[in-house]
Amino acid sequence: MLRSILLAAALLAPAFAGSPVTHEALWLMKRVGSPVPSPDGKRVVFTVTSPAYDPKDQTSDLWIRSLEDGAPPRQITFTRGAEGDVAWSPDSRRLAFTAKREGDEAPQVYVLDLAGGGEAQRITDAALGADAPRWSPDGTRLLYVSEVWPGARTEAENRAATRERKDRKYNVRAYDAYPVRHWDHWLGERKAHLFVQEARAGAPAVDLLAGSALAASPGFSGTLQNDGGQTLEAAWTPDGAGVVFAATVNRDQAALANLQTPLFLVDARGGEPRRLTSGEGHHGHLAFAPGGRRLFCARSAETPGQVYDVTRLVSYPWPFQDTPRVLTAALDRSVERYALPEGAGRVYFTYEEAGLERLHSLPLEGGTVRDEPCPDTGCVTGLAAGGPALVGKWESAVRPAEIHAFGPAGARPLTAFNAAQARDLRWSPVEHFWTVSRGRRIHSMLIRPGGFDPARRYPLLVLMHGGAANMWRDAFGLRWNYHLMAEPGYVVLLTDYTGSTGYGEAFARAIQLDPLRGPALDILAAADDAIARFPFVDASRQAAAGASYGGHLANWLQATTTRFKAIVSHAGEMDLAMQWGTSDGGWHREISTGGPVWAGAKAWTDQSPLLQAGNHDKGTGFRTPILITVGEKDFRVPLNNALMNFALQQRLQVPSRLLVFPDANHWISKGEDSRHWFQEVQGWLGRWLK
Repeated sequence: MLRSILLAAALLAPAFAGSPVTHEALWLMKRVGSPVPSPDGKRVVFTVTSPAYDPKDQTSDLWIRSLEDGAPPRQITFTRGAEGDVAWSPDSRRLAFTAKREGDEAPQVYVLDLAGGGEAQRITDAALGADAPRWSPDGTRLLYVSEVWPGARTEAENRAATRERKDRKYNVRAYDAYPVRHWDHWLGERKAHLFVQEARAGAPAVDLLAGSALAASPGFSGTLQNDGGQTLEAAWTPDGAGVVFAATVNRDQAALANLQTPLFLVDARGGEPRRLTSGEGHHGHLAFAPGGRRLFCARSAETPGQVYDVTRLVSYPWPFQDTPRVLTAALDRSVERYALPEGAGRVYFTYEEAGLERLHSLPLEGGTVRDEPCPDTGCVTGLAAGGPALVGKWESAVRPAEIHAFGPAGARPLTAFNAAQARDLRWSPVEHFWTVSRGRRIHSMLIRPGGFDPARRYPLLVLMHGGAANMWRDAFGLRWNYHLMAEPGYVVLLTDYTGSTGYGEAFARAIQLDPLRGPALDILAAADDAIARFPFVDASRQAAAGASYGGHLANWLQATTTRFKAIVSHAGEMDLAMQWGTSDGGWHREISTGGPVWAGAKAWTDQSPLLQAGNHDKGTGFRTPILITVGEKDFRVPLNNALMNFALQQRLQVPSRLLVFPDANHWISKGEDSRHWFQEVQGWLGRWLK
């Protein structure tokens, strides 16, 4: 009760104390990566990025912090290139990581001897780069992922294949199966393989999948990465004799089926992998429990015909038997990130819940989920265990992520790179409330503007998240920072419409066959509720903005209502059929809409913004001034959506502006582009909400 009173008093205090929230203040904050604790539980390593508006001035290095005393973190790498994929050796003396350093044509695995000192030594010489190093249980070998050209069995053959393609007189992309694009790049011929090499420079590497029928099958694939590559999630078996990994087996069927990612076991010397799991589903986040008697993973059923499945934590006996124990069968939430501290007898994990992500646990053999001590606000992410230690990141909308240790006494901060800067800003904690829409409870968060004065009335800015299988989080972000949007004098409303995650499987599935109209009704109901609840909201001045699925909803609202003074649509689809045919994934859209375009499911036309253009003449839609923004390299919601949207607005003589960012994909991620995007958005809102 006392905490609620204090929070209310703080929220009503005039003009939140501190400096205005600016793009520069947020963009230049340090970015702390996920922690990697040592196997003995005594230290933790993580990346710290020092951002800059000019990419040439940005740096990212490894830092280390003791878990046994209060000594401050210290930097342990000092190079221009960033390090990633950190892995401790079993004796906690060496670090393996990936980096692309001077003279490297592609990222390679390096090893830094923390006990002996000196510079990191390059271990691999992978023709197409190395990724995701993992130490063998005895610390003598490294497992890593690298891509290979079709038919290449050695690094020499990979290099020859690379040269042959560079020397070709013609330039063409050829495909015999879908998909052909992902995120911001065209898919190529290369596939991810697993390699094992002794942990010394110059040692030969063995391609564990070379010549295997699995790797040669047309549907075999690693997980597609947004940077253009593939990876395979893998773990050494406890005896070091084999490697368990998850791989997609039906990528070539992506146009007509859910992807299946079963578990496999391959000998650490190479050979034909043996499939371990039967049936359908996606497996990921593999880890052996302390003692090596059970294999844990996160599994999604990939139920045919369903738009969403809860991801459940499961474990298998080891030696392997296909008799999974579903640990979170009674938990109606997705669990993906988990950790297995030694001696705890429990598995720790997080899950989304109404804007928060908090820490929980249950016994290794299953049982009742227990809430663990952690902050009441914000989100716990990047959970990891080393020995008995449990570490992760904690953040909130007003506190950028920092490393924390978790235990019976709660969360103990280990870093404070941005604490002083965060304290200096005039941003307010998020406020939570619930609305009933169409018989469902709908959760929203609300942000008050910088310099809030309870005697004033402020325009309402409705932000809509992407996904739709996503939720607004009490977390710090840069792409749609709540407080930066609110700073000029807007009350920001963040609503988790039907289809969002964090509210159970049925709630996320309820968007099926109703992709836009129903979620839009939830958003409007939440806006009405906010206006009724908060007297400082000016109902005569409302705007809406969204990106990706939120952009789809922005376009739908602009097509079907005139209540808003301005709309911002980033990466929003304009026509459902066009989006199905040109995006980097179409099968999920068929499930969501009720079948293929030609089968006549009503939603393809009934909920396509383009096909509501007649509302303009009726005065019920296509009247609101709209700012349309898009990345030219966006293959998730391709450029043609924005071009069609702008053409229609101009044809209907609706005030409209189009911004195309040539270097951007689905996200506006370059510093100067991001700053300009926010300036354009605030200028557009200010023009129509004044």
